[in-house]
Amino acid sequence: MQHRSKHAFVTGGGTGIGLAIARALAAEGAEVTITGRRQEVLDQVAGGRIHAMAMDVTDEAAQINTIARAVAKRGPIQICVANAGIAEGKTLQKTDLAFWRKIMTTNLDGCFVTIRESMKSMSETDWGRVIAVSSIAGLRGLKGAGAYSASKHGVIGLIRSYAEEHIGSSITFNAICPGYVDTDIITRNVESIKTRAGISEKDALAVMTSANQHGRLIHVDEVAQSALWLCHPNSGSINGQTVEIAGGQV
Repeated sequence: MQHRSKHAFVTGGGTGIGLAIARALAAEGAEVTITGRRQEVLDQVAGGRIHAMAMDVTDEAAQINTIARAVAKRGPIQICVANAGIAEGKTLQKTDLAFWRKIMTTNLDGCFVTIRESMKSMSETDWGRVIAVSSIAGLRGLKGAGAYSASKHGVIGLIRSYAEEHIGSSITFNAICPGYVDTDIITRNVESIKTRAGISEKDALAVMTSANQHGRLIHVDEVAQSALWLCHPNSGSINGQTVEIAGGQV
């Protein structure tokens, strides 16, 4: 097992991509702390090497406290996966400042605080991996999703900056940029597209699957495997990179 006894910290770990990454890391021997806003959801998937702690990434004080408690229980964090986020879109003229701040506070501010607090213990160890889950929206703007695209561009900026800041150390920083992944977010987006565009559920789903180059939704385990690759002991020279998972070129 590559990560026996290493402490991994995964935000948004109760469902979707975060849960798949948490399970993959636990299968490799890591002790994984998963967080999310709903304790009952976390409790349903916790067990074995996966440990649940409720936390809202938009609350800085809660992040500071929760991460400190996780470190006290399971040791320094050596794998940090900043995955928590929301995917909601509005056109420019329908975007008010409250919506803009909601997206930024969750997707960008939350990622920043997670990494900063995890690094407090990681920097005292001899090895570490920081992974942020961005999106293809972090590489190119998505129509009707200006706030979301800006937040995910920002996540990549953070990762690249921190990679430069820590070059020469044993800690790497990388971003995973998936296309449309088969999670509950897709279900919600299908309903939203149906309503906005006045089309069928099948056609709304096709809007998203066609955006992936291979014409299908991405499975969460495909994303999890990319995270495992970035966490591999022999991946130390992969740093400051964006890993695109979209069935082809973005």
